[in-house]
Amino acid sequence: MPRLILFLALVSLAGRQIATAHSAVVAPAETRGPTPVSVLQEAVRNVRGLIAAARGLPPVVCGLTAEAASGWGGRSGYGVPAPPLGRETAERVAHFPRGRLTLTEIRLLMDSLSTSDPCVREVSIRLIGRVNAAVVEDSLISRLSDRTPLPTREAAAMGLGLVRSKSAVDPLLRMTSDPQTGLRANAVWALGRIGDKRVSSALRRTLADDDEMVRGAAVAALGSLEDRDAVDDLLRILRTDPVASVRRTAAWALGAIEAREAAEGIVAALRTEQDEDVREMAVWALGSVASSASVPALIEIVRGDASADVREMAAWALGSIESTTAVAALGEAASTDRDAEVRGTAAWALGQIEPQEAPAGLVRAIGDADDAVRAKAAWALSEIGDATAASALREAFRKEKDETARRAQLRALMRVGGQSEELFRELLQSEDPDVRAEAVRGLAGRGHARPWPWPMPRPRPFP
Repeated sequence: MPRLILFLALVSLAGRQIATAHSAVVAPAETRGPTPVSVLQEAVRNVRGLIAAARGLPPVVCGLTAEAASGWGGRSGYGVPAPPLGRETAERVAHFPRGRLTLTEIRLLMDSLSTSDPCVREVSIRLIGRVNAAVVEDSLISRLSDRTPLPTREAAAMGLGLVRSKSAVDPLLRMTSDPQTGLRANAVWALGRIGDKRVSSALRRTLADDDEMVRGAAVAALGSLEDRDAVDDLLRILRTDPVASVRRTAAWALGAIEAREAAEGIVAALRTEQDEDVREMAVWALGSVASSASVPALIEIVRGDASADVREMAAWALGSIESTTAVAALGEAASTDRDAEVRGTAAWALGQIEPQEAPAGLVRAIGDADDAVRAKAAWALSEIGDATAASALREAFRKEKDETARRAQLRALMRVGGQSEELFRELLQSEDPDVRAEAVRGLAGRGHARPWPWPMPRPRPFP
């Protein structure tokens, strides 16, 4: 029970800045039984107490504890191929704020890397991972020795990547040929994170590794290094690797490199790819490389792919490429696709492209059943500025109940030329002060205070 309390207490600290020299001062949640609050507080008031409390914690609880203590936030530490707790647990933990460590605490954490308890190693290396590289890199490098137990070596390689140690490049390169899979994978991941492009050729050789974890780490590292010489190898991985997650990461790497010469190969891979997560990432890559040669394939996808996520990504990619040849397909998608996310992103894409005339499907989308779709469609019409949409916008505006969509429609009305005396009179009598202010600005010829709303599609996927 005390360990469960510790977990709940750490979760309750989310969003609170840890500003003392100790890295995990927590207060426990209330619980049944006589456990004194002060006992648990004292147990985890410093690094030594935290490490002691971490022994034997269940994996997810330990992951949350490690994250609460280390305070990475975001996903900066979650691409590690072989963390002590395993990849699945690492992906599930939450994000907590940073703290500070003393030199005594750092020495304790270094010593704790040799324990057999994976939770202690996880907590320790994540705490070490936010220390300045110069303070810890020599100690971590020394733990890569063949005489060191494998779990400690894996954690040390992870730590060197977390602190981005430039001094560790050569030792890590030697680890990429180690017989132990987890160590090879962590070394490859760390080299990609450190960012020294001189290791690119060595990393390309690891693409032939027998283990999928190492190949995936190598693909991600080459993408992070933006190694254009790896494009052909990455395309081969995208086409032929038997593991979907590795193919997906290869697609991400090609998009990160932004190599337009890869577009044809990505399209060819898409035509045979069965995994929808890989297809989604490959489509993202096409949007990132922004080659007009991929537009016909993207139009085909937005019109017919079985996955809504892939169709939405294709709409996003077409908007990013800003190809006018996609206007008809995007107009259809904005009004007829069965998924609201696809319809909204198709509308957004049309606003990005800004064709001379608004397609009929986009005009119909301002009457969509989904609030967000109506807002994005109105925003797109305001960007296009087609006066023929004014009457439809006025009708939609009079019926609209959603505040964001209503503001988007108002902005569109003011930009497409529907500035009649009747409209201004109606706007000036509105109970909404923002609407009245927008009408006054329009009458004064001052334009718009801000381009609200500014709809964007969902965050893009990453491996």
